[in-house]
Amino acid sequence: MTPTQPRPRRSLPARWQWPLAVALIALASVPVVLRYLVFWPMDQWQVDVEVYREAGVSILTGRPIYAAMTEAPQLLPFTYPPFAALLAIPLAWVPFGVAGWLWTAAQVAATTAIVWYAGWRLIHRAGPWVPLALAALVAPMLWLHPVSDGIRFGQVNAFMVLACLMDLRRPRPGLLRHVPAGVLVGLAMSIKLTPGVFVIHYLVNRRWREAATAVGTAVGVTLGSWVLLPEASFAFWGGALQDPARLGPNFGTSNQSMRGFLLRVGPEGFVGTAIWLVLVAVVGVFGYRLARQMWLRDDSIGEVAVVGLLACLLSPVAWIHHFHWIVVVVFALLGARPWEGSVAGAPWWRSRRLVAGVVVGAWFLMRMPWWGITWLNHPDWPELPGRILQNADVAGGLVALALLWWVNRDPGPLASATSGVRAASRRTQA
Repeated sequence: MTPTQPRPRRSLPARWQWPLAVALIALASVPVVLRYLVFWPMDQWQVDVEVYREAGVSILTGRPIYAAMTEAPQLLPFTYPPFAALLAIPLAWVPFGVAGWLWTAAQVAATTAIVWYAGWRLIHRAGPWVPLALAALVAPMLWLHPVSDGIRFGQVNAFMVLACLMDLRRPRPGLLRHVPAGVLVGLAMSIKLTPGVFVIHYLVNRRWREAATAVGTAVGVTLGSWVLLPEASFAFWGGALQDPARLGPNFGTSNQSMRGFLLRVGPEGFVGTAIWLVLVAVVGVFGYRLARQMWLRDDSIGEVAVVGLLACLLSPVAWIHHFHWIVVVVFALLGARPWEGSVAGAPWWRSRRLVAGVVVGAWFLMRMPWWGITWLNHPDWPELPGRILQNADVAGGLVALALLWWVNRDPGPLASATSGVRAASRRTQA
């Protein structure tokens, strides 16, 4: 090698990088795991996993799924469709303690997959360091409080987000090469109703085939579950679904939807409902229009991020752990390179995209709703700061939606030059 030739960059062999990345991700999960699986009170341990597992036990033992409750003091009922109970059967094959640990590991793995698919534009710029770049990006995502709350309860949101992201992301994941677009959204709808916001997105954009596939999948799975579990299906669709008490108190701090905010601080009765419907209409129109713009620009990560936020904001009930969509939002804000949105001549650390990503990431790293509860428990302290903190995730969702619009309002010369061609192509396909 001559003195003028650059030295080749050295990197760890791939056979070492991937095990090291797995070890770093496991290490990053330790604070959350220690808090919620080791030091957490046992009467609150993995309460939602217990709900799922009891549904599986009910099927295996022949007891009514929607009449069974978890053990005291929680006494929680199963609130999901019968198809979800069928999926829970494997949890009934292992002891509850084992199920809780396995479910936690699955959530960490699902969140890692979300980062892989949502952050691919950043990750693959790391060249030979892709595995370690993935680990570095996963670590702070595990500490976001919607993600850590999902681990605390043993929730399903990581899997819902992953399914919808894989279904809409372009380029399409190789694993889904022979799976029609819309199938995973339909399966997610068969477990929870909130992914139905993606069907509305399909319809708004006249993506009839994807909408039909999603709805057809959900209907087919539901009818199949009805054949296997007729009594449970009658119990759910004929009664349990309409029982708001099964979801818990909608006015509690954990409900960080716009309706939850109004139930805590707004007027009651008809006036409160009318205000909520107006907000749903305004935010829905703005959000679906923004999602359409993302789709026309071929920004599928931004598209999923916007519609995912709408699932939380527009729903009557959106618990804190439903905001797992923030993982996708952060990478939608960052884009391929965080400095892409900077003004000419501005340093990279003042770029529009980087600032927006850091703001949303920092916002949801803090546990502000719980800080608000602590504040409000002091009756001698002024109430307003406590109320602001208590509803911080509702505000954070709206701020994230506004920032997604902000970073995309000037997509840059290349995107501007091609957006018209892409939009025409999309309309032709539709």
